[in-house]
Amino acid sequence: MTSRWADSPRTSVARHCDRVGEHALVTSLIGLLEGDELSTELGEVLAGPASRPVLAGGAGGPSGYWPRVWALRGLLYAFDDRATPSVVAATADPAWRVREMALKVIARHRLDEGLEAAARCQGDDVARVRAAAARALVRLVSAGADPR
Repeated sequence: MTSRWADSPRTSVARHCDRVGEHALVTSLIGLLEGDELSTELGEVLAGPASRPVLAGGAGGPSGYWPRVWALRGLLYAFDDRATPSVVAATADPAWRVREMALKVIARHRLDEGLEAAARCQGDDVARVRAAAARALVRLVSAGADPR
């Protein structure tokens, strides 16, 4: 029997920010994107019970792609500009779910630095990545980014 996650990712991230500070959380999320292994505590914050099988070695384990997806999802709700290079780099990740979530972060925070990456991702092999790229481009251009 699996337990249900009582919090939404947004709420869980906000509560964790209250405990450790947004700067510390963003630092941890950047670390996950750059190859750090997912800890049990951060796994619970970012994915709740879904993190347990990953931490136990399933689905690629704590250094697989799910922690990078969850780190990017965390960056939807806790963000500072230090994360921008890692988010943009994640648009070229081998895992399509990572690319898709990176584009969502680019769109949410209107990261002009992600404009070229979003344009490149319009040709991705995965339809969900192409759709996220299109949404990011619309959001960036409507915010005044130069599409040239």
